[in-house]
Amino acid sequence: MNAEVSVTQPKRISLNQTSDSRIEPLRKRSGLLAEYWYVGAMGRDVTNAKPVSTVVMETRIVLWRSKAGTVSALRDRCAHRNTMLSEGYVNNKKNCIVCPYHGWEFDEEGDCTKVPSENWEGKKRNNRSIESFPVIEKDGLIWLWMGLEKTPDPEKTPFKLPYYNQEKEGWGNFQIINDFENEVTNLVENFMDVPHTVIVHSGWFRNRAHKKVKTTMERTDNSVLVTYHQTDDVIGFAERVVNPKKLPLFHTDNFYMPNNTRVDYGFGDNERGFVIVSTSTPISDMKTRVYTSISYKLGLLNFGAKSWLPWYVQNIINQDLVITRNQAQSLREEPANYKSTPADTLHVFIESLRKWEEGGRKGRQPRAMTKEIEFWI
Repeated sequence: MNAEVSVTQPKRISLNQTSDSRIEPLRKRSGLLAEYWYVGAMGRDVTNAKPVSTVVMETRIVLWRSKAGTVSALRDRCAHRNTMLSEGYVNNKKNCIVCPYHGWEFDEEGDCTKVPSENWEGKKRNNRSIESFPVIEKDGLIWLWMGLEKTPDPEKTPFKLPYYNQEKEGWGNFQIINDFENEVTNLVENFMDVPHTVIVHSGWFRNRAHKKVKTTMERTDNSVLVTYHQTDDVIGFAERVVNPKKLPLFHTDNFYMPNNTRVDYGFGDNERGFVIVSTSTPISDMKTRVYTSISYKLGLLNFGAKSWLPWYVQNIINQDLVITRNQAQSLREEPANYKSTPADTLHVFIESLRKWEEGGRKGRQPRAMTKEIEFWI
């Protein structure tokens, strides 16, 4: 007697499903960290000639500029067959974006204004709309509101770049972009961390000086403010260029929720100085796009600064790219288990604010406090 053979039927997969089960995108896993403005692109890169695709919090977004100059942001995913709209084109006459697959058209609000296959002229289908995002263009950057609630919080505004377009007041400015293989919290801590500069940036930015640095660190409900009480600090070979008169130094490092850092070096009574602002846009858990704005006031040297200063800054950033990638590799292999010292107080303060927002402001809120810290460089 032949043995009975059991045959397993193939699992039927819906055409509206994929075979893999994915977790929710970072935007939905970030709690209240999503309820902020994030940079999606440089304004100069968004034109009415070709759509631009960007990813914020694992959400792909298409940016496009109308003939009148306004920027629109939609999910980069056609409602029809989910093709990327950024591979299509902008119809300037109709002020819409056109899908490259079947020609569906979407206006600035994401409403479907034409389905070509519906009749000889096409047909409007507002019930086939796609998600749109509030946009603000400010200081050369395109800011996107990533909150699941579509109405932005009026108390939260895009971070203002200091001294942007203030050439008449003696300030120059340039902006650069870098993709880091690490997450936002670790990066904003790196951008404000002084102890690492004598190791990672030795010879480029700051050398070991065997000096004690007195520091005031303050945590508010949405920022971490750090003042260094060391007027004779020396910042590498650039010191001879930016501070030839050896004027007293004023140095502050500030973090502003959720992802902005501002580093100020001022010499004398604001006679010279430079300001570094970094805003970090999370692409995924361990990939972040950092938009860095450098403002500088160097007197007569302003006229030639753009020939060497971007190169100098990028070389320093390259060193941070390497060390933060090193850290990220370690964290991929094993969860973080940080052991801190007083010099890491700013790290602890930043982590507490971001975790509070990520957790939906549940539990004990980090309280405002100020600490006086000493460490050696």
